[in-house]
Amino acid sequence: MSNSNQNTLTPAVLWIMAISSGLIVANNYYNQPLLSLIANDLHISAASAGKIAMMTQVGYAAGLFTIVPLGDLVRRKRLIMIQFAFILLSLIGMAMSRSIWQLYTFSFLIGLTSVIPQLLVPMAASLSTPEKRTQSIGFVMSGLLIGILGSRVLSGIVGELYGWRTMFYIAAVIILVLWGMIAWKLPEVYPEYKGTYLKLMKSVVYYARTEPVLQAASFRGAFAFAAFSAFWTSLVYHLEQPPFFAGSSVAGSFGVIGMAGALAAALVGRIAKIVPYFRLTLYLILAFIASWLIFYGIGNTYIGLILGVIVMDAAMQALHIMNQSSIFTLHPEANNRLNTVYMTSYFVGGALGTYLTAIAWQQWLWNGVLMVGFGFSFLTLAVHFLYKRKSAGLKTA
Repeated sequence: MSNSNQNTLTPAVLWIMAISSGLIVANNYYNQPLLSLIANDLHISAASAGKIAMMTQVGYAAGLFTIVPLGDLVRRKRLIMIQFAFILLSLIGMAMSRSIWQLYTFSFLIGLTSVIPQLLVPMAASLSTPEKRTQSIGFVMSGLLIGILGSRVLSGIVGELYGWRTMFYIAAVIILVLWGMIAWKLPEVYPEYKGTYLKLMKSVVYYARTEPVLQAASFRGAFAFAAFSAFWTSLVYHLEQPPFFAGSSVAGSFGVIGMAGALAAALVGRIAKIVPYFRLTLYLILAFIASWLIFYGIGNTYIGLILGVIVMDAAMQALHIMNQSSIFTLHPEANNRLNTVYMTSYFVGGALGTYLTAIAWQQWLWNGVLMVGFGFSFLTLAVHFLYKRKSAGLKTA
């Protein structure tokens, strides 16, 4: 981006980016505390209901791969405004669905269209000065992460009080309000890429094949998010079991606890200035593994779940910010394409973790979830060491 655009990244614009990111990405997570209610309403198994969350993540990955690269090719604000219309239709369709296949279809479409935050994060990185890049990313990401976690709180309460369909009607109203806010305040950003869409997509593949730092971040993000998704998609079922016997509102309330972790993760930008990239990332991965040790040891108590969620969310979100900070230093003119590779990998990992967890829960209940969580956590650690030489000297702003 040209330097003339940097003066448009005012605190007000940054706040709008953060709020919008949180409220839009929430669309992907409203369904998680509602899965048990949906299963009971449509008389389907927990495994079938679990695929609703999986389809949203698959849709999100598809949107990241096909839509987000367009941010380097067309005017960013115009692209975002068009997407709002499709998000609105998808949410209304979800609320009106009467069969499992309709739910799968509209869950996929919600994920496909709700990729606007992944246009806003690179936008914040592009418009920031180099010394403030990680802090700007962290600020927008904090909004996004609070949206992810807060969505579970809201949907859990709304679902239990008014039914699961009401949540998606409320989400549609939120999108209408946001649409007006974005139209009013978000600055337009003009692309620098002059090629065709086909050449654009070929360059996405090229970056994925040739950038080790991007590869490392993508694998770390995918495996960590697979473990993260394993916990959150199974939590509502775990809490229905003894000794808890709790409902969707309790499962959703854990999002409030997770918010503490998300807010703590925003501080990683300051820590990154004094701790080397490889070492800080290693500490975050070890903290993430520690959260699964907590779930293993005392995950059948509320204290254990609360403590584990705080540690897991703080580590997960800080790791996510570090991953994105590293890739946005590579080719600033191609931030959307780099983010496409990273975030597509991220949500493919999430979908895989959700899918395997649904199977593991059917077979082994909570112990199956622990196996999935530990497995993907140690894969994250293995990838970090595999790419050690490529990232040992990496610095982020």
